[in-house]
Amino acid sequence: MRSDNLKKRAPIRALLHATGVSPSEMKKPFIGLASSFTDIVPGHVNMRDLERAIEKGIHAGGGVSFTFGLPAICDGIAMGHKGMHYSLPSRELIADSVETMTEAHQLDGLILLTACDKITPGMLMAAARVNVPTIMVTAGPMLAGCYKMTRLDLVHDTFEAEAAYKQGKISKRDLDGLILNACPGAGACAGLFTANTMACATEAMGMSLPFCGTSLAVSSKKKMIAYESGQKVVELVKKNITPRKIMNKKAFLNAIRVDMALGGSTNAVLHLIAIAHEAGIELPIDLFNKIGRETPHISSIRPSGNHFMEDLEYAGGIPAVLSVLNKMLLDNPTVSGMTIKQIARAGVVYDKNVIRPLSNPYHKEGSLAVLKGNIAPEGSVVKQTAVSQKMLKFTGKAKVFNSEDEAAKAIYGKKIKAGDVVVIRYEGPKGGPGMREMLYPTSAIEGMGLADSVALITDGRFSGGTRGPCIGHVAPEAALGGPIAALKDGDIIEIDIPARKINVKLSDAELKQRMRALKPFHKEVDSSWLRRYQRMVTSASMGAVLK
Repeated sequence: MRSDNLKKRAPIRALLHATGVSPSEMKKPFIGLASSFTDIVPGHVNMRDLERAIEKGIHAGGGVSFTFGLPAICDGIAMGHKGMHYSLPSRELIADSVETMTEAHQLDGLILLTACDKITPGMLMAAARVNVPTIMVTAGPMLAGCYKMTRLDLVHDTFEAEAAYKQGKISKRDLDGLILNACPGAGACAGLFTANTMACATEAMGMSLPFCGTSLAVSSKKKMIAYESGQKVVELVKKNITPRKIMNKKAFLNAIRVDMALGGSTNAVLHLIAIAHEAGIELPIDLFNKIGRETPHISSIRPSGNHFMEDLEYAGGIPAVLSVLNKMLLDNPTVSGMTIKQIARAGVVYDKNVIRPLSNPYHKEGSLAVLKGNIAPEGSVVKQTAVSQKMLKFTGKAKVFNSEDEAAKAIYGKKIKAGDVVVIRYEGPKGGPGMREMLYPTSAIEGMGLADSVALITDGRFSGGTRGPCIGHVAPEAALGGPIAALKDGDIIEIDIPARKINVKLSDAELKQRMRALKPFHKEVDSSWLRRYQRMVTSASMGAVLK
């Protein structure tokens, strides 16, 4: 065992005894429990109970557990202000922290307890990097809220409702009622936003036990899965089943396919590329188009549909989704000991409207599309299943802003009109820095009734809760001198999602001349950590990893 590097040294044994490790436990595998518990993030407030369940499982399985903490950011709480600069960078901090603790203490195995947006991909990156036997435990979705007998979610019923209130479409009393009831308790927000997207992708990849991705945060089922994960990781240590034996190319292709079928967040593109990078696997962005073209969209969950994560859980969870996709999946091992196809064969669909058959999908193609053109030579990403039929092809005039804050002010100030294309630049990984999510501008467009007449493009990101013709991850970003930096007010922008194209109607000569005239851009940052991030981060098309 790796931990023998510790146990064979007398001073280290003395230090371990000081923590309460008994002589008999020195013969057992040392399992690190990396917990992202915090009592400021709804998706993480239930983790103390899950920690206890995991610890019991580890000890029942014959291991010794050691808990250590990790940072966790709630993107909803960090949205729209300085805090969002830290969200994507936290992914790298989390991966580095897990590596640091695992290698410094020569742990034999890991349980990674996670929930929200950047924590899950950060932990998966770490798992691929340190490559010791690991199981992910995602802490589970939130129940839907309820107000006036209508089910609620955070995005539609607070972010978009706030814009609707400013338009006079709803009363202050109803806005307050929605705010009070939209988030009824622990869990990752109730739709298929980034946190739940990545939880489902984790299960589809084989890195968590069956049903972990959808079992509700408040359920006893979640505690049982946590306990079983603790037991199972000790078995993985004894069999030396490491993450890279599971997170191979097949696992990533399966994860992309499940994400396309479910209708997950655009952030999945960014994160899966980054995780694959740590696993030593090339995952070109064009692969998402290939898989998306051939994978029907079979589940319509908020923000693009009317179902909630609890509906997906009750309809059979990820095993049921796998059962529908079985013939399209590549068989591969999972941390459960079963192969992905064995899990698929055991899956049962209990509601064929929540999880539709391939013969009756919500859309013929998967949820995500990668668009390229003279604005985005390296690519850009849109959730096409959240775009109305009317807006799949759109031509409009650019309204250009150099920050999210400028754009949000113009939208709420009613300066954006039908036929406009809102361009938000210098918000990419370097330019932001941190590639901020744009939920306030996108939800304002939706809440003010402009989603069928206004498009938005950015080198920043969108929340998993975004819907409408919102195209993000434009690469190269403006701060790297990408073509988006050369756009001007009034430029004609053509968007053709079915053809996977996005272009500005300029001649090659005119666009090149503008780009030659660009002045170097550098945003002054008052944080040494963000300055380091700004220097080291790569393009969104490469997963925004650090090099």
